[in-house]
Amino acid sequence: MHTDTERCVRAVQSKEARFDGVFFTAVRTTRIYCRPSCPAVPPKPENMEFHPSAASCQRAGYRACKRCRPDTSPGSPQWNVRADAVARAVRLIQDGVVDREGVPGLARRLGWSTRQIERQLLAELGAGPLALARAQRAQTARLLIETTPMPFGEIAFAAGFSSIRTFNDTVREVFALTPGELRARAARRSPVGATATPGAIGLRLPFRTPLEPSNLFGHLAATAVPGVEEWRDGAYRRTLSLPYGHGIVALAPRPDHIACRLFLTDPRDLTHAISRCRRLLDLDADPVAVDERLRADPLLAPLVDKAPGRRVPGTVDPAEFAVRAVLGQQVSTAAARTHAARLVAAHGVPIEDPEGGLTHLFPDPEALAALDPESLALPRSRRTTLLTLVRALADGSLPLGPADDREEARARLLALPGFGPWTTEIIAMRALGDPDAFLPGDLGVRRAAEGLGLPGTPAALTARAAHWRPWRAYAVQYLWATDDHPINILPA
Repeated sequence: MHTDTERCVRAVQSKEARFDGVFFTAVRTTRIYCRPSCPAVPPKPENMEFHPSAASCQRAGYRACKRCRPDTSPGSPQWNVRADAVARAVRLIQDGVVDREGVPGLARRLGWSTRQIERQLLAELGAGPLALARAQRAQTARLLIETTPMPFGEIAFAAGFSSIRTFNDTVREVFALTPGELRARAARRSPVGATATPGAIGLRLPFRTPLEPSNLFGHLAATAVPGVEEWRDGAYRRTLSLPYGHGIVALAPRPDHIACRLFLTDPRDLTHAISRCRRLLDLDADPVAVDERLRADPLLAPLVDKAPGRRVPGTVDPAEFAVRAVLGQQVSTAAARTHAARLVAAHGVPIEDPEGGLTHLFPDPEALAALDPESLALPRSRRTTLLTLVRALADGSLPLGPADDREEARARLLALPGFGPWTTEIIAMRALGDPDAFLPGDLGVRRAAEGLGLPGTPAALTARAAHWRPWRAYAVQYLWATDDHPINILPA
């Protein structure tokens, strides 16, 4: 979109928050870059230039606006929709892969050369992988500076900088403030309360409005695995397995943001944890574009108008969700939770929770690959399905990460025993983040479709749903919401 100057100028002049994160406005006279929705008086059109990323603005010599804080805007939704290699590279960089493994590590995961990655990202985003990672490090540093009492030296290395000098120089260059000045400004805005729990990192996760929280948090709470997840004090809480350690996150819906509270054993995991939480809650979606498409169907329009902005619940760990999808085959939500809780108690890593009742990390595929099938209270065929899945996940023959090709993952899942269209599509929807995943054979979808006058058979419903593409996963959320199942109810 950043190449459509006329459209960008109109968005800036009308301060449309929908385009925050989709493009950035750089002002030639002030050398500042902003969100499209920046509350300041819009600059003259001849003084504007438009960039596809914050990293591109920084690379061109612009610094972040202190008023609208463009570095904290929601991510561009195109990287969730698109499944090509550039989108997969962006998702990996957001996960902190460049900081942990460097550009060669990013290249290995994508099967590209480093030169190809550099060339493609420069063409699409105006910045290469190192510049994109640097911009993300600056944002992580800002979060730690403003929300924790950590010494700046610790923050520098936790954010992924190679030296304190680089950290100081980058913060000054990007924000036109020293780390000390950033912390002082944050303290004046929101002083830290005396009841703050030591080690907690509190932050706001932005999203594009509207956001309907009922099915999003209702789904997570209703399917929560005891010991790993819980609903407590108005927040969904769960444990996280992270590259450098583990963590606990609490996520609570607010009118204009998600309140996020993190406990990390290693602060270097902050970027990765935030990325996972955003995918879990589908916070980088464009609800206006989704609802506009679905509202065009007169039978779906009343559902969209009743509660616009539904999101697709995701996952913090694709492998975990795949295991839980198998455990949930042809059983109730309560039975699926029971099966998962038994696996967690027997094979999960115990942890301590400073603020609640969480007790374990969900067991990883390597731990589950060695379990005794006779210990599983499942039908024999389901045991075979589960063990085949976890062994494929453990040996790497079934990759389900943010950089993996969705269609290839579907094909590999369907090749496993016990995997049909429903299991494959629910994994594509929630673990792989495919916005067009569709479940025409799901009982809840078929029941809702018949109640609305939509075709009731999977084939006919699939044909009708062609008009909903590429947002069929969101249509499923609206169809499910016609039921009074607990997954559709925001817990008290």
